[in-house]
Amino acid sequence: MRRNGLRQNVVAIIPSKLTTALGAALTLTASAAQAQAYQCNIPARLEAPDVRADGERRVLPVTGYTLALSWSPEFCRFREDQRRHARQCSGRQGRYGFTVHGLWPNSGRTWPQWCAQSAARAEAIKPNLCMSPDASLLARQWLKHGSCMARHPATYFRVTRILYNGLQWPDFIRISREDGLTAGTIRTRFADANEGWFEEAVGVHLDRKGWLEELRLCYDDRFMPKACDTYRYGAKDGTRAKIWRGL
Repeated sequence: MRRNGLRQNVVAIIPSKLTTALGAALTLTASAAQAQAYQCNIPARLEAPDVRADGERRVLPVTGYTLALSWSPEFCRFREDQRRHARQCSGRQGRYGFTVHGLWPNSGRTWPQWCAQSAARAEAIKPNLCMSPDASLLARQWLKHGSCMARHPATYFRVTRILYNGLQWPDFIRISREDGLTAGTIRTRFADANEGWFEEAVGVHLDRKGWLEELRLCYDDRFMPKACDTYRYGAKDGTRAKIWRGL
């Protein structure tokens, strides 16, 4: 399914205010995203986490979006034995590549947040645990960010899944072994693998020692790739980078 297929899938499940905004130029390939969650298992039972707003409520017009994707081997590097992150990092419930940190609406140089107080129920969270293997994170992302772009948690998560499932993933383990690896290399490899994407729309965030932490994909208000601002762009192209492959 090509570009129009992705747009039709998103348009079919989002509120009318977003319907005219969708025109993502990506390929919808579910197997590509599922490959980022090797042998992921969905729990039979799940309790919805309790999330409370910890900042001011800001209801602002949405001018674009950011899909933040965490590199799980780096995230789990020192968390393998932490109970809080056991689902993602212990290896007992699957191994992960890139996972969704969140889909964030933007508003100019700031962002809307905590627009509603309707918490996500367990049945809305469960289908997303191979995309984002942390129920508390999913619940928080809905309440802080998703409530500013959709009326219902299930809608927000379905839009996120469609965008995530539309991505093609180059072999980041192979990329990690490239000589002279830089943030620019990572951008180029991702953009080359995804039709419609270009390097300026791919944010690369490294930690203080140069290890890859996140990709931040920048969209305009029509869900088309858009050049990132300085904050979302992250490391400059020439910055040396490293990718932790896990144990």
